[in-house]
Amino acid sequence: MAPVAMRSVTRSLSEALPVSYWLDDPGKPAPQPALTSDEHCDLLVIGGGYSGLWTALLAKERDPGRDVVLIESKEAGWAASGRNGGFCAASLTHGFANGLARWPKELARLEELGAQNLDAIEEAVARYGIDCDFERTGEIDVATEPHQMEELRELHEEAEKLGFGGSVLLDREALRAEVDSPTFLGGLWDKDGVAMLNPARLAWGLKQACLDLGVRIYENTRGLKMGASGAGMAVKTPYGRVFARRVALGTNIFPSLVKRIRPLTVPVYDYALMTEPLTPEQRAAIGWGKRQGLGDSANQFHYFRITPDHRILWGGYDAIYPYRGKLDSEYDHRPETYLKLARHFFTCFPQLEGIRFSHAWGGAIDTCSRFSAFFGTAHSGKVAYAAGYTGLGVGATRFGADVMLDLLSGVRTERTELEMVKSKPMPFPPEPLAWTGIALTKWSLARADTRGGRRNLWLKTLDRFGLGFDS
Repeated sequence: MAPVAMRSVTRSLSEALPVSYWLDDPGKPAPQPALTSDEHCDLLVIGGGYSGLWTALLAKERDPGRDVVLIESKEAGWAASGRNGGFCAASLTHGFANGLARWPKELARLEELGAQNLDAIEEAVARYGIDCDFERTGEIDVATEPHQMEELRELHEEAEKLGFGGSVLLDREALRAEVDSPTFLGGLWDKDGVAMLNPARLAWGLKQACLDLGVRIYENTRGLKMGASGAGMAVKTPYGRVFARRVALGTNIFPSLVKRIRPLTVPVYDYALMTEPLTPEQRAAIGWGKRQGLGDSANQFHYFRITPDHRILWGGYDAIYPYRGKLDSEYDHRPETYLKLARHFFTCFPQLEGIRFSHAWGGAIDTCSRFSAFFGTAHSGKVAYAAGYTGLGVGATRFGADVMLDLLSGVRTERTELEMVKSKPMPFPPEPLAWTGIALTKWSLARADTRGGRRNLWLKTLDRFGLGFDS
């Protein structure tokens, strides 16, 4: 099939709305009122994304009598929780390979805990009646270059050798029978470890579940400053203060009220497109009847999935780090990235020439140097935090919420004794070293993709120090 003309690619973006498809929903709930007076509570949760919502919900499930307040600077789910791809993975370690490289001795338990965590999310969605299109379809890692197929085969063999089954290696024909693209050479299908869902509706459903259990939620209420107050903590907001015995921080990429952990994360801007609904003829041309999530295996990779109403989300590839780690809404939209993503989309699915994109959006995610969340406490154990999810927040934030509550309880648990929980990622250097290092890493990763996966000296050095960056 001939390549899609550039003019056709450009035209596909002409009517794309610059907003997350998930948040462009008439069912979006009204915001809760802002805090306008002083409050007192047992637990204050700061942040109304998945991290904060799960923490508030689990805190009430553990102890229905606990008085819980949650504050959110804008509206629940407005940031990364409402604009991601909707991949809810069991992995707590950014995949088997990353976990094996970093925590080989406890990987078996981390895999078990991750599977239990995904089961618990599915159970909570059912118990609270959260309408978020939760489907346990799995995810296929796709090879589009010969060296990637070899890497997937080696990974599959390593997992089988260590007793981790559940994945199926697909050759070219088997994969194209599932989802048809001329670029696919094969893949590795994790059939049970990933669910697809509507991310904004999950956040809104968790918000309603919290309210139903008695959590007091204040939206458009930013935590400005935190300090000790008697035996507890006090958090200043624009119109009042919250006095709490304990505080859980679920602010992720936004500047932490515990300043010493800020160098452990940097913002990376990620972008996605959503198509208009496919026609029956277009659906027949690509298959995809089981609606698995897909991701290609390049260093600079794409993630893509098909929704229950037959739209295709296509995201990833460009990971943009702004100089000095600046968070600014001007980076939320990047037309040059949208054009690049559209061109890549039609390379993958040339049989869909003529389809239009209805939405195009982006935003920051929190990235740390080990690609999976880190945890800790501050203020003599009265404050707990979890951050650094690096794209795994849909699923792993529930585990992180449990960790934060364990840490705040002051009691050792299996989770708090994990090396993954007790250790921290390496901090990023100050500017301009951070920007230079990230730019060099991106260039090196792109170069490796065009050279059969061969990593240059810079990437090998990062690997040696446990900083094996992915895009």
